[in-house]
Amino acid sequence: MLMLISVVNYIILLVCVLVGVAFITLLERKGLSYIQIRKGPNKVGYIGLLQPFSDALKLFTKEPTFSIVSNFLVYYMSPIFSLFISLLMWVVIPYKMGLLSFNLGMIFFLCCLSFGVYSTMVAGWSSNCKYSLLGSLRAVAQTISYEVSLALILLSFIILVGGFNFEMFNKYQEFIWFVLISLPLALIWFGSCLAETNRTPFDFSEGESELVSGFNTEYSSGGFALIFMAEYTSILFMSALFVVIFLGSDPSNFLFYIKCVFISFVFIWARGTLPRFRYDKLMYLAWKSYLPVSINYLMFFIGVKFFCFCVYN
Repeated sequence: MLMLISVVNYIILLVCVLVGVAFITLLERKGLSYIQIRKGPNKVGYIGLLQPFSDALKLFTKEPTFSIVSNFLVYYMSPIFSLFISLLMWVVIPYKMGLLSFNLGMIFFLCCLSFGVYSTMVAGWSSNCKYSLLGSLRAVAQTISYEVSLALILLSFIILVGGFNFEMFNKYQEFIWFVLISLPLALIWFGSCLAETNRTPFDFSEGESELVSGFNTEYSSGGFALIFMAEYTSILFMSALFVVIFLGSDPSNFLFYIKCVFISFVFIWARGTLPRFRYDKLMYLAWKSYLPVSINYLMFFIGVKFFCFCVYN
């Protein structure tokens, strides 16, 4: 019975996430339009509120096209696997409503993050198109580079809170947010999240100016929709995780969702403001800037923990 309740709760969570994804796309289109001093979608429904559902209906009812030289089965399954991984990561958010909550949530999150690379890589390779392959290779290189920094930052906080469960962040941030004591780590985490989700200024996997559209060049209709649903699900998840780790809010608190929407808007704000990086500068930033700072903070937190251990024992 308990298992059934958990499954039902998780299905409700997935429905809420997918509805949230729909409105994040609307928020992005509206935000970018006002940044560029224009209107944006405002015809379908009141001030364009039904536009995401109209787009979804159009995409999923279009006739799918397949390249005859593509590796059909892998090509077809990649977007589904990508969305599946993006939705699976939501189990680590520490809800208190009968959802899954396990003590190794951080390790599970890192595993899912690593799996996400494969869907992008296989989508580009199975299309049998040079633009798609180049886009996927770029995406894999940048994702692996920034995952190192993400893992080290997470390791710093694992040492600080003394466990692998995300619920511990709520307990340790009752009086002070971690963003106040580790602002550089918060900024590095946010920058790495931009690179992980292939967002501007790190959107090299879909660099329109040189790769047409990158790894999703050959996708259309439902496959294209699933790839972008996976991307926006990841943005929403990374925003929620940023709030859990650095802004100390309980997901059962309404303030959590306000912070989550704000962080999601910062993703959009970055896209409307910043130009795309040069690829060598992207790699330089990952290995020469983010990595040393993450390692220094890790050493600092180990020292703090060791000092506290010596004092109290």
